[in-house]
Amino acid sequence: MKIRSAVLYSVLRLLAFLVPLGIMMLFPIFREMYWIALLFAALIGISLSVIFLRRPLDDVSQGLAERRAQRAEKPQTAAQHDTEIEDAANDAARESSTEQPDA
Repeated sequence: MKIRSAVLYSVLRLLAFLVPLGIMMLFPIFREMYWIALLFAALIGISLSVIFLRRPLDDVSQGLAERRAQRAEKPQTAAQHDTEIEDAANDAARESSTEQPDA
């Protein structure tokens, strides 16, 4: 994931919340009832991010998906490899014991 795209998206989301909040706090009614200003700023921020921040969100999402795919393709550790070998040997031993007739 590109750290630049994640930082850019985060900063833009914060600005989409803080700028409307700052403007609303200039009005006396919102200074007295700050929770209404917070609520409206959150709604405005969500709306702005849905409308205008689609591309930065896609960049961040794509970077996260690529990072997850790289982790899935990562080679196994020695312990995981040993566990798989032991499991295969146990399965082979069980199959051979069930195939042999009891004497």
